[in-house]
Amino acid sequence: MIKEKYNAICLDLDGTVYRGIEPIPEAVTFIGNMQHRGIDPYFITNNSSMTRLQLQEKLASFGIKADSDRIMTSAIAAAKYCKGNHDGASVMMIGEKGLEEALAFEGIEVVKENPDVIIMGIDRGVTYAKLADACLAIRAGAHFIATNSDKAFPTERGLVPGNGSFAKLMENATGVSPVYVGKPEPHMLGFIQQENGYCKEEMVMIGDNYDTDILAGIRFGIDTVHVAGGVTSLEEIRAKQHRPTHSLRTLLELGI
Repeated sequence: MIKEKYNAICLDLDGTVYRGIEPIPEAVTFIGNMQHRGIDPYFITNNSSMTRLQLQEKLASFGIKADSDRIMTSAIAAAKYCKGNHDGASVMMIGEKGLEEALAFEGIEVVKENPDVIIMGIDRGVTYAKLADACLAIRAGAHFIATNSDKAFPTERGLVPGNGSFAKLMENATGVSPVYVGKPEPHMLGFIQQENGYCKEEMVMIGDNYDTDILAGIRFGIDTVHVAGGVTSLEEIRAKQHRPTHSLRTLLELGI
């Protein structure tokens, strides 16, 4: 089914391929089987903290090969969105290496004061001073972009605070809602389509989280595959008004 129908298989990472530093064995086998048959997936994550190289190294530690041009993060998408909608703007960022690299790749100027745009990604070294500076810049008229709206994300220890929780803090402090770029918004899928010339019938989004992965695919208008064992259970999927195209217990049920 996959090989014949889809040319762009878009796989979520956190909760679908791995949980923190622990791989999901069925996912590793599934990806290995696909690549053995010449099918190379796209790896899509709302995690804005990691660079493409860091994600390549993490996946390689699980035995998964990923080309850099097959990796799409919310940081990369946020930088592309900023470039496309605010070309020439200066940016104050809250985030980590992944966002810093993505902005540099797009040639976006990063400043510490008087920015045109605030871009907020997960920052595990965030301070009150950083938040205050960004808050004041937004109140002064800077555009507000957030890499993603995840309130929490899965790790080997359990769910921990995500960028969406910090973005909501900033929204409460400024009265300004950010433009979210990561899933469930369809921007990452849109960039993959635009840059590779796919039609939507060729694309599928696979993930464990209905409210991010599956909704992103539904909003973009492509097929979706929900995989149990992560954020959203099969029981919860059955109660949804707009269901995924397929809902499986493991990726191996796809038969690749």
